[in-house]
Amino acid sequence: MEEVKKTGHGYFGQTYFGQNQIGEDYLSENHLSENHLSENYINENYIGKNYAKPSFTTQHKVTHNLIEENYDVIIVGGGIQGAGVAQAVQAAGYRSMIMEKSHWAAGTSSKSSKLIHGGLRYLQSGEFALIRESLKERRLLLKNAPDLVSSNWFHIPIYKHSLYRPWQIRLALTAYWLLSGCRSDGRFEVVPKHRWSQLQGLNTHNLIKVFRYQDAQTDDSKLTKAVAQSAASMGTVIRCPAKLISAQQINGGYRISYEENNEGSEQQAKSATCRFLVNAGGPWVNNINESISPTPNTLPVSLIQGAHLILDKKISDECFYLESPTDGRAVFVLPWYNGTLIGTTETLFDKKPENSAITDQERKYLLEVLTTYFPDYKGNICGEMAGLRVLPKDEDTQQHYHLSREVQLVTDDSKQPHYLAIYGGKLTGYRATAAKVVKVIEKAIKSRPSRADTKEITLSRNSS
Repeated sequence: MEEVKKTGHGYFGQTYFGQNQIGEDYLSENHLSENHLSENYINENYIGKNYAKPSFTTQHKVTHNLIEENYDVIIVGGGIQGAGVAQAVQAAGYRSMIMEKSHWAAGTSSKSSKLIHGGLRYLQSGEFALIRESLKERRLLLKNAPDLVSSNWFHIPIYKHSLYRPWQIRLALTAYWLLSGCRSDGRFEVVPKHRWSQLQGLNTHNLIKVFRYQDAQTDDSKLTKAVAQSAASMGTVIRCPAKLISAQQINGGYRISYEENNEGSEQQAKSATCRFLVNAGGPWVNNINESISPTPNTLPVSLIQGAHLILDKKISDECFYLESPTDGRAVFVLPWYNGTLIGTTETLFDKKPENSAITDQERKYLLEVLTTYFPDYKGNICGEMAGLRVLPKDEDTQQHYHLSREVQLVTDDSKQPHYLAIYGGKLTGYRATAAKVVKVIEKAIKSRPSRADTKEITLSRNSS
């Protein structure tokens, strides 16, 4: 098993996320809820003198004794999709501003499974284009963000009672390799039986086959911040924390009013205009729509909660792709700094997005996966998190697992749009989604000399 042990030691194994990088505080609930990007980082670097000058390309005019800012594009929402759009828009040569009501990656973008992957399970729903695109984006992120994204081995154990037979898994992994462009990093292997005892406590009773393939991991919160900083380094104006109050359609764009709420100072109402408004509110996307006049086109959606448990002891430096004994869904057991991350669930959520929290049923569901596959594990739960997926509403199905994960871009006008809302979207595909948004913006605003190509922009952990 020496080959298995050596190959998977990436950033989420012993090297990058070892003892020197993180301690117990990281795995606490406080870490999951607090602002990871310091106030000084935002206030001094991005909304201070460096980026607020007229020479920065932001234009201003005085309206009703207030300074009204003017931009080509304003983005609402500081998750990975909003940060990605800000980066892409600024790289394309436009003037942009992004606002976030609390802190970067405050919602789902810090509560995902932390995977940069093609989405092996999406083969079940036939989303081949999504998988192919995601595998291309995975390759770009491994190249451009080596400090933030690390390749790792994912093990798929097959038992006598498993829902899928070995031939089916082999077929799926072959398709996954083909969709990767038949690249060497898309190949898979069968783990020989004599190495099973070295799979870090995996239950081998009735085990008949173990496959392994490569995908990648990240720290989703740090990745989001790195993308936001990349946008700011090219000139995007940052407003965080800042809450959208309203947006009114005007001739050739929108006028927005928003409120900044910097710690230690009074809330300040401000005004800005833009030629294009992007709603990247994630689970709040339709709530933001209600603040816009006239109300733009809106999609009915289901919010599907995905819960995770953080365990205080690491099971392995490598990853496990497991089948839930309850319903056959895929559940991951992943190395996460000095501990283990296990998830996710799919539970219909009908409350306010900010009230998302793991349920007792979800906790029981995930612990059953853990005890089924790692019966001798001795660690404890040290953290929990729950994020919300935005999926197309389907009244005819209770199987949210099979709903499409393709991002939906909804505009106010198909021919001459000035508004776009992002519904859904994957962590892995944020850059590709942003590129599609820029193409829509170019219908309303003439293209500009570009500043950079997002396919080539380097992202660094040190800058996040």
